[in-house]
Amino acid sequence: MSEVLLGADVGTSGLKLVALDASGAVVAEGESGYDLDRPQPGWAQTDPAVWRAAFDDALAQVTPALAGSRVAGLGLSGQMHGAVLVDAGGAPLAPAVLWPDSRAVAEVARWRALPDDARAALANPLVPGMTGPVLAWFAVHAPGLLRRAAAVLLPKDAVRAALVPDADPRVTDRSDASATLLWDVVADGWSRAAVAAAGVDPRLLPAVRPSAEVVGTAELPVGDVPVVVGGGDTPLALLAAGTRAGRQVNLGTGAQVLRPGWTPAPADDPPVHGYADAAGGWYAMAALQNGGLAWSWVCDVLGMSSAELFEAAAGVPAGAGGVVFRPFLTGERGGVAGPADRGGWTGLSAGTTRAELARAAVEGVVFAVGAAAELLGGAGRVGEEPVVLTGGGGRAAVVQQLLADVLAAPVRHLPIRSASAVGAALLAARGTGVPVPVRQEPGRPVEPRPAPQLSAALRRWRGE
Repeated sequence: MSEVLLGADVGTSGLKLVALDASGAVVAEGESGYDLDRPQPGWAQTDPAVWRAAFDDALAQVTPALAGSRVAGLGLSGQMHGAVLVDAGGAPLAPAVLWPDSRAVAEVARWRALPDDARAALANPLVPGMTGPVLAWFAVHAPGLLRRAAAVLLPKDAVRAALVPDADPRVTDRSDASATLLWDVVADGWSRAAVAAAGVDPRLLPAVRPSAEVVGTAELPVGDVPVVVGGGDTPLALLAAGTRAGRQVNLGTGAQVLRPGWTPAPADDPPVHGYADAAGGWYAMAALQNGGLAWSWVCDVLGMSSAELFEAAAGVPAGAGGVVFRPFLTGERGGVAGPADRGGWTGLSAGTTRAELARAAVEGVVFAVGAAAELLGGAGRVGEEPVVLTGGGGRAAVVQQLLADVLAAPVRHLPIRSASAVGAALLAARGTGVPVPVRQEPGRPVEPRPAPQLSAALRRWRGE
């Protein structure tokens, strides 16, 4: 009987599930979407039960393709930075507060008030949607809820707890722990000063275990399946792509520019993030909250599907007739834009067309990605490997070409639905001892093309 490994990615707007065979090839894929709940301005949350229902739906989609195979393991990937308060059995006590949430803006002041050395040891931007400030918000606005909680989990951990109810749910991994603003990046452990700033009992923090460690068995329709701890979505996308040098761009609901091989060092509220990967190393990341999220909003406003948006954009010359789109609908983390920045089109005239609005929107997101890449070192260097492009937002040819042009570097698109889910399946393979190789089948590199009109549009976007 052949063996397959499952990997699930708990995303912001949907859950993706893949099955890999022993050669590392994707043999089945499933996807189940859901909406982000915004009950108040600035809030972003999801009922964790929605994630479990989406997992069951996606598993039902792939099950027919698994006939005759043994499911040897399951790995989980998840959106980072969230906060899910659970009881001792792993049952959620409230909706999960997620990374786009900004309710904890005032609580970030506690991190700014930390002693200089303690704050610099966090070596990350101070962002309200991260786990630490969210916990501080709960401490002020819902102290009774905190008293009832046995642990705070990250999104993928909450799904794992639901799938493996007999195991201790109070577990996470370094890749997620390092992205909470509660982690001393220099010492590689929980920061006592940051935990104190959050105003919570340190016993709420989960144990940190290796990403590929098996923590229990899930009773699923496809059999009893060993489940590993899992990891954050961006480091698992790096794992799936095999990116060990150069840069990788993930275009999903948000957008991330990743550069592996980062060396931890103290940094006081820097413009870029530094996180643990899933294999004992580190990577630097410049992150945007508004990637595909902005394109989804544009599609709603213009009455277009995603395919129609990119088709319209491809049919308009670079520069969109002078129209400029700023994608920062929910603000940003700093560096490229700030929390108070907002989005919109400018440069409109009576003759502006719907297609030009679409073109400007596609350019605007890619320009923001280019600005994020500059925070990590700017344009491509001679001899550098092509930029690896992953995520659903990178499928369109117009996006690939624009990204190559803006980054001034070749771009290789990795044509898999979810690199993070594939990375999760590879973790499951490692944890269960199944020898599955990292398999990449990127398309041919898209080469940059000098375009004066695009350069002029980029200067307009920058306000030069």
